[in-house]
Amino acid sequence: EADTAGTIVYLAEDGRYIGYVIVSDIIKDNAAEALKELQENGIKDKIMLTGDNRKAAESVAASLGIDRVYSELLPGDKVTVLEEILAKASEKVAFVGDGINDAPALSRADIGIAMGALGSDAAIEAADVVLMDDDLGKLVKAMKISRKCIRIVYENIIFAIGVKVICLILGALGIANMWVAIFADVGV
Repeated sequence: EADTAGTIVYLAEDGRYIGYVIVSDIIKDNAAEALKELQENGIKDKIMLTGDNRKAAESVAASLGIDRVYSELLPGDKVTVLEEILAKASEKVAFVGDGINDAPALSRADIGIAMGALGSDAAIEAADVVLMDDDLGKLVKAMKISRKCIRIVYENIIFAIGVKVICLILGALGIANMWVAIFADVGV
């Protein structure tokens, strides 16, 4: 029987545990591609904070193109490392996690992102964003959607202010009346 941490436990016929074998965590199929796309979309530094042992963590980091790895961390250690990263960062820092051990770091990061389908309740509650299907590729999609939304907001603000300025000018010249000003204020 395998649990989500990648530990395989063998059970005897009478139900007693007879030993265990630790295998490395299974890397999601699209993880490397998603991390590459994140970098192409402006993510400057990919850092892994994990409770796994150093050898396993470095192996996973190397296969995914992770820039830095911190291993054998307890939940408090993750927050300590995250605090150091935040102190040095010139931009926002996002933290992605799914376990109860990630909850403190998720709440401390500028943007906490929980992988919801397998995520613990504590991680989901601590996060700012929850991805419900555990697909790292959705991070890229979320970034693109948020950038598009921000662009639309700016366009709307510029359009609204532009219409109001035009109405003010027309009103000052005596061309526009009160109804045009009301339309400019409410209609836009």
